[in-house]
Amino acid sequence: MTRRDTGATPVAARNRRLMLVCVVVVAVMVGMSFASVPLYRLFCQVTGFGGATQRADKAPDTVLDRVVTVRFNADTDPSLPWSFRPAQREVRVRLGEQALAFYTARNFGHEPITGTATFNVTPEKVGGHFDKIQCFCFTQQTLAPGQSAELPVSFFVDPSLAKDPNLDDIKVITLSYTFFRARKPEQPRVSAAPGGARPVN
Repeated sequence: MTRRDTGATPVAARNRRLMLVCVVVVAVMVGMSFASVPLYRLFCQVTGFGGATQRADKAPDTVLDRVVTVRFNADTDPSLPWSFRPAQREVRVRLGEQALAFYTARNFGHEPITGTATFNVTPEKVGGHFDKIQCFCFTQQTLAPGQSAELPVSFFVDPSLAKDPNLDDIKVITLSYTFFRARKPEQPRVSAAPGGARPVN
């Protein structure tokens, strides 16, 4: 009997260690799954990967002669009863030149609805060189029933684009937004401040 008990002790200890290792591995995997989305988002914002744009406080002092065409695209999630479209089809800007464009949105629902926008640029490799100074995508937008608003975006294409030989073929950049119904709306408001919505009616 004594020999059996002595032999079982190392086995039980190994089982406990194995169980502890498994618990730690599962905990790490769960933690990484929650962290993966914000980490991926941060990675995209820093590198421009996946067409993520950059943020800037102001346009650079340097403006080059090279011109690119920036086109605008708008989509709306089917669950959001809004019309959403660019006010202009495209603009031509020089590298480093600050530009201002507008989108328009209208709520066709029967109650105030708060929307939030996601965005990217294509070709995706341009993301690290496309900078926004002011944008309606930085805050949630709330529209009353039947209300329309102009949504401004101020941006520039960084002159550093001209230094990247992999971007010599870039002549057209498309800035795309998709509006979704906000899951956790902020206090309903329509801001007239820069970067926010400007009521039309």
